[in-house]
Amino acid sequence: MQPYFLPYIGYWQLLAAVDRFVVYDNIQYTKKGWINRNRFLRHGADAFFTVPLKKASDFLNVSDRALADDFDPKTLLNPLAAAYSKAPFFGVVFPMIETIVSAAPRNLFAYLHHSLVVTANYLEIRTPIVVSSTVAIDHGLKSERRVLAMCKALGATRYLNSIGGRDLYSVSTFAKEGIELRFIQPRPIAYQQFHNPFVSGLSIVDVMMFNSRDAVRGMLGEYDVM
Repeated sequence: MQPYFLPYIGYWQLLAAVDRFVVYDNIQYTKKGWINRNRFLRHGADAFFTVPLKKASDFLNVSDRALADDFDPKTLLNPLAAAYSKAPFFGVVFPMIETIVSAAPRNLFAYLHHSLVVTANYLEIRTPIVVSSTVAIDHGLKSERRVLAMCKALGATRYLNSIGGRDLYSVSTFAKEGIELRFIQPRPIAYQQFHNPFVSGLSIVDVMMFNSRDAVRGMLGEYDVM
């Protein structure tokens, strides 16, 4: 999977469901994805929070990008604090978010990797997180062939991906290589967000602010395998 910044709960469902989770550091950064931004609840609607990056080529890998020199964590933390200060689990969750946002690494991948590890620890997800460049494969391979090579190198007989991967990977191609390909489809999850109509698909920050750790852990199993 690509490394995302405080992604939605479906990402964590996948992380909790597998024996090993491969996160790509040697993958091209994409501008309009979720690598360095996500959505939170502000005034009853969704809004973006973003980690600013140094200007660089659009063709660089995530591991070759860096946070902006003038990035002040308070510019991200203050809006989150204002949005969630009255949420039931703010006192427990916000110190963790401060640790993540104020982390020392300036390298983008190191910063994201740290955020994944810290959040996984909070949610008591024990799945080992494997950095893609540490796996001995031909990293010049693309898309499906790269994933298959990764699976073989790690001795996998089953590969789980998010439901969005159905348009990218072929069940029959994986089967020919002796690997079962399945996809996780998150079930609809709703919870009380103050007194507003529910806004879905927000960052895990939102989920944790309004739900106890045990409740969030229960949500990690709310998916179907297809």
